[in-house]
Amino acid sequence: MVPSFFTIRGVNIAPHPTSVLQRRALVKHAGIAGVLATGVAPVVHAQPLVRWRLASSFPKSLDTIYGGAEIFARHLKVVSGGRFEVSVHAAGELMPAFAVVDAVQQGAIEAVHTAPYYFYGKNETFAIGGAIPFGLNSRQMSAWTFHGNGLKLMREFYAGYNIINFACGNTGAQMGGWFRKEIKSLADMKGLKMRIGGFGGKVLERLGSVPQNLPGGEIYQALEKGTIDAAEWIGPYDDQKLGFNKVAPNYYYPGWWEGGLQLDLYVNQKAYDALNTEFKSMVDIASAAAHVDMQAKYDARNPVALKQLVGSGARLRPFPADVMNAAFKESMLLYAALSDNNPAWAKVYADYARFRGDQNLWFRFAKATFDRFMQGQKL
Repeated sequence: MVPSFFTIRGVNIAPHPTSVLQRRALVKHAGIAGVLATGVAPVVHAQPLVRWRLASSFPKSLDTIYGGAEIFARHLKVVSGGRFEVSVHAAGELMPAFAVVDAVQQGAIEAVHTAPYYFYGKNETFAIGGAIPFGLNSRQMSAWTFHGNGLKLMREFYAGYNIINFACGNTGAQMGGWFRKEIKSLADMKGLKMRIGGFGGKVLERLGSVPQNLPGGEIYQALEKGTIDAAEWIGPYDDQKLGFNKVAPNYYYPGWWEGGLQLDLYVNQKAYDALNTEFKSMVDIASAAAHVDMQAKYDARNPVALKQLVGSGARLRPFPADVMNAAFKESMLLYAALSDNNPAWAKVYADYARFRGDQNLWFRFAKATFDRFMQGQKL
């Protein structure tokens, strides 16, 4: 069937009577030489093939957070018609969980999927790209990233590491972790050995605790053996899979160090620059799809897991007020000190802090008030 029109950038164009059937006949009977002789060139679409490897900082058993990379790869393959494929490798397959940034920076691998705050030891500014204590929640973080200055500022920072970043998931607000013993006051935090991811450990140090940065796959054994006294990971769905409730029954909230952890896709700058415009757009589309999918999964799965954990004996407990107040105070003092000594931090955090203030003013009147009312109802 001959189309009555075709579209170029939204404009319907009627084809020349000879442009469809006659062109097909020319190609069929005269071959390419005959086509060129008529002056009617065939339409040729380049079909480049791209194959990347992606290293995750997470084990396959954590299907939601590890799955963010798989969702990205799946969407990329679909939108590219199979021309752009990414093989996803769990932590430890190609390199250890915390070695991924070095690998992508050096070009040993094209892409990684990780939590930015794991790498605050390189520069504290990494943490702002993921989550910092008493920072933005997940919605606010997405707003800062996509419609504030977040993406621009973080890309300027990552350029120094040969990396371009894409938001690729968010866990939402996290729980405060599993404790072998009850925390009754700030005094109980003194000397406590706790596995905590990223930047929250710096605040715990200021409270007298001893932070440990362990990959997800190593936490259970350390908690079971008493090598650590407490551990946080993400929330009920993942925590139930890891079995923390079996060795540390006290489940605290909230995870004040992660109001909404944003996961990032880091791409080696040279590998990204080698892509054509079409494939660059596909990376944007696929990472955005994975970004939305991850939090939707956590929000759907956490409530059921929480009820099951409580049903199996987990003891839900809020952090004492003096712990929360002291942690907030020490966080603000830490950020002020970093702003005095780390120019990269000072530049990004100044914008982040202004955005956080405006967001909390808005959320105070709208979302928070609505949430408090709904949570007080019998549903």
